[in-house]
Amino acid sequence: MIDRLLVANRGEIARRIFATCRALGIETVAVHSDADADAPFVGEADQAVRLPGNTSAETYLRIDLILDAARRCGADAVHPGYGFLAENADFATAVADAGLTWVGPPAKAIAAMGDKLAAKTLLAEAGVPMLPSWTEADQVTDFPVLVKASAGGGGRGMRIVRDRAGLAEAVAGARREAASAFGDGTVFIERYVERGRHVEVQIVGDRHGTVLALGERDCSIQRRHQKIVEEAPALLATEVRARLHQAAVAAGQAVDYVGAGTVEFLLTEEGDFFFLEMNTRLQVEHPVTEAVTGLDLVRLQLLVAEGQPLPVPATPPVRGHAIEVRLCAEDPAQGYRPAAGTLHRFSVPGVAAEFTPHQGLRLDSGVVDGSVVSVHYDSMLAKLIAWAPTRAEAARALAGALARAELHGVTTNRDLLVRVLRSPEFGATQVDTGFLDRHPEVLAPLLPPAELPLVALAAALASAAARRAAAPVLAGLPSGWRNVPAVPQVTRFTSGDGGEIEVRYRLDRAGRLAHLSTSADSTAASPHHAGPTPATPNESGEAGAEPHEAVTLVEAGPERVVLDVAGVRRAYRVHRIGSEVFVDGPDSAARLVESPRFPLPGAALAAGSLLAPLPGAVTRVHVEVGQRVAAGDLLLTLEAMKLEHPVFAPTDGVVTELPVPPGGQVDTGAVLAVVNPLEETS
Repeated sequence: MIDRLLVANRGEIARRIFATCRALGIETVAVHSDADADAPFVGEADQAVRLPGNTSAETYLRIDLILDAARRCGADAVHPGYGFLAENADFATAVADAGLTWVGPPAKAIAAMGDKLAAKTLLAEAGVPMLPSWTEADQVTDFPVLVKASAGGGGRGMRIVRDRAGLAEAVAGARREAASAFGDGTVFIERYVERGRHVEVQIVGDRHGTVLALGERDCSIQRRHQKIVEEAPALLATEVRARLHQAAVAAGQAVDYVGAGTVEFLLTEEGDFFFLEMNTRLQVEHPVTEAVTGLDLVRLQLLVAEGQPLPVPATPPVRGHAIEVRLCAEDPAQGYRPAAGTLHRFSVPGVAAEFTPHQGLRLDSGVVDGSVVSVHYDSMLAKLIAWAPTRAEAARALAGALARAELHGVTTNRDLLVRVLRSPEFGATQVDTGFLDRHPEVLAPLLPPAELPLVALAAALASAAARRAAAPVLAGLPSGWRNVPAVPQVTRFTSGDGGEIEVRYRLDRAGRLAHLSTSADSTAASPHHAGPTPATPNESGEAGAEPHEAVTLVEAGPERVVLDVAGVRRAYRVHRIGSEVFVDGPDSAARLVESPRFPLPGAALAAGSLLAPLPGAVTRVHVEVGQRVAAGDLLLTLEAMKLEHPVFAPTDGVVTELPVPPGGQVDTGAVLAVVNPLEETS
């Protein structure tokens, strides 16, 4: 029996495993980096051990430090979670050699499936269908193809190539990313299936020779070849489902599999399927299988690790439908660029359970209010899972909870997820791995541009109310009261796309809204805003402002503003942190930054400066100072949050500065390069 379990991981998966351990009466041990010292998972463990450093290489990938932590805390078992060392055969061996119980498959099975090339050969002999693949670029005969890392997963190292001209660079780029992420730059090339569906089968095996399929999941909606929406069961013909389960069980039996694992397949429109990979660990998306089967997969892992036979005699019946989304700190409109910073508020309404199987709305989160999102780890913040009797009900409930969530402090992919769940194509189950490429409209924010003036007004009124509430004298005076009542109050904000909006309003002596006008300058680069709001004169004849005659103020407090717009009331929740104002309204949200009334002079950046969007390391510089470049040319590559981020020339011009050499570390806002437009260099 396991008495004390060390979880060699972090974030939401550590919290998830701890939840089952508490239910079973098993003591828990956390290990943590310096960056994670105050993370929720550390506080929830019975004991915690510091791993000095911040990066994964210094901490969560150090087998020696983790085993030393287990020894110091008296742990008798180790659970690897997913990621980091979860599929490292050497780690599994080291845990066993230390006399500890390994909660996972045998090291031999991990090694066999960890090398994707060897796995394809082994499982092909077991009768599992395979796609054509090649190990060298000059062997490729058909396009399109997918370049894949042999040692990795999670979409890292993958590149789609549609013709021979781009193959060499794709292979080189995949090798670099794979070497950085997994320490192994080996790649192979596989036929790419257009409009294929990513369907995977959950298997579990015990030490008594039983391997079962516990159902399947559809994980087709992906960005950067990484899943963001998963659901169970997959919508399949009965005959296809039976063959998928049979192939997955055959794969598990071929390597004498023990524990929970997932066999992933690519399903064609014709109903054929081909092996992609086998993940020898618990999957991120395991909660949807738990929701429709009622099983606790972590509990099954622990029971099997203790040597007990599976308590499930056969594939369990499926009840209802479950959908999971991965909420990530990233900006989909900017190429899914990761975001870092402090998460000031994290609140999802309607959650009925956390970290445990449940038929309703479940939240598995690695963060809470005040959590710091670090640049050192993956960008996923949480998983939100909805179960309902039907797929349509689950999608609606999940989209509604997401839309009403308060997510303040870092940019997230929430709006994208809501739009996907509400899209007609998703509702009609017209999904495949190319869904996001074919539907760029889902990248648009939920907040329509026309609604921004009302949001800005709510932010301005709440800020004024907060100042009045904190006033040391005459706090009872109405906000904005003055001896010259015709003069409006003016508040300026910067919106999320970099545009500026000015709000001019005047309250009468009873605190009612007597005048409102706004003007917006959305000329900042944005994929969703084509230009500035057309200027119209306000009632004073001032150009550049748009009047809003149908808006009536109902209520204005520091945290809540209610407006009547043409007879329809709209309530806005307002949360202010310094100059940042977060406004959550009906089915949409916005972040505004209030401009100072009297800005201090600052050093101006050189024209054409390209700034680092987040901390990272410059891995490669592709140009030289003095070189002429065209708009869209690749200038350099920044590595942050385990991914490569290309930096392109914004315009035709000449490179005049490259202040950061390859290998140099940068902070957010650092100048990476300066490109002077051609007309300025003649």
